[in-house]
Amino acid sequence: MPAKQQPATGGDPSPREGSRAGRRWDGLRERVRHGLRTRAWRLRLYGLLSVQAGLAAALAWFVVFQFLGNPTPVLAPTTAVGIVAASMGSRLRRTIELLVGVVLGLAVGDTLMPFFGIGAWQTGVVVVLAIIIAVLLKGGGSLLTQAGGTAVLIATLEPPVRDLSVPRFVDAAVGGLIGLAVGLLLVPVHPQRTVKRLAEPVLDPAVTALHDLAAALRQRDLGAAQRGLGALRTLSPRLTALDEGLDAAQEVVRLAPLRWRERPSLAFYTEAVRHMERSLHSCRSIARRLTKALRDDEPISEEYPAAIDLLATSVQTLRCAIRAREEPREARQQILAAVELVGKAQGAAAPDPTRPHTHRLGYSGMIAAGEFRTAAQDLLIASGLDADRAAELVRRTADPDEWG
Repeated sequence: MPAKQQPATGGDPSPREGSRAGRRWDGLRERVRHGLRTRAWRLRLYGLLSVQAGLAAALAWFVVFQFLGNPTPVLAPTTAVGIVAASMGSRLRRTIELLVGVVLGLAVGDTLMPFFGIGAWQTGVVVVLAIIIAVLLKGGGSLLTQAGGTAVLIATLEPPVRDLSVPRFVDAAVGGLIGLAVGLLLVPVHPQRTVKRLAEPVLDPAVTALHDLAAALRQRDLGAAQRGLGALRTLSPRLTALDEGLDAAQEVVRLAPLRWRERPSLAFYTEAVRHMERSLHSCRSIARRLTKALRDDEPISEEYPAAIDLLATSVQTLRCAIRAREEPREARQQILAAVELVGKAQGAAAPDPTRPHTHRLGYSGMIAAGEFRTAAQDLLIASGLDADRAAELVRRTADPDEWG
């Protein structure tokens, strides 16, 4: 018998080991590229905020030091930076909350510190009382944060001296007004560019996830469908940021004179983005229901994946038309064609209303069909149609026999 051959210690790795190492390397490179893209996007989005914050802090310190005679201005630049940092939401509302928080922190700190002195437990008590009062006033997160933060400053950085509340509040008010002026008058953000940068990381992954879902439905691959659903669910924080960005953009064109001329175009753009965002919520419900349909081994007709692919394509077509400021006729045709495909996937109801209806879909598939029509209606509204016209087109396309 031939002797057993011993494996060579210095030979090439097996094909399986090589492919595994290649996949790990490819995965590492993809994670690195994704991380770089994410950081570049955040720098483009928030880079101007750093300039605004630095300018606001410098101006607040200079004004309070030169004109109000405060040799150690602390609250003014702190409040100014807080106002600028609140620019991705309702800046006026947060400005009021920040100033009220400063008043609460000052009042509590100046009332208690002269009696109890400076120390660890005194700081804790002052912060607790300031936040409790802010909660009783039904304040939001900005008010609670500023009240507690100001109380800490009073309890640790400032000596326990009476009769300083008014000068400190003046410093905070000046800082708040300077922060507001920098963000709205001197260096306002570009509203459409900001909304566009916030919408890109929402729409692109959503379109990809919908295409992946369609492929999973064709292959009845439950794992791939669950991954597509997970990709849509991970967009929730970005959708929240998009909502805040839309509010901030509308506030900028309303209050910043340099952006007043952009009011008409931004109004259409933000309305379109809001309805596209709503359609994505419906798409997430579609993905959840169709994933359950696969899990329950329900029938899914071949028109359903084609409809989802077409709906995802319509999102890209609509976005390109909105950017080019063109009439989105092609996008509307794609949306209605997708609705028609879902109607075919659902199947016609029995002609006799006394008999049970016969459908080509199961329970979850039927619910997903309703969510699909909701998503299509929101996309039609995003294309510039009014709500009644969009609803009528969806109903006519979904059930042409009823409308003749």
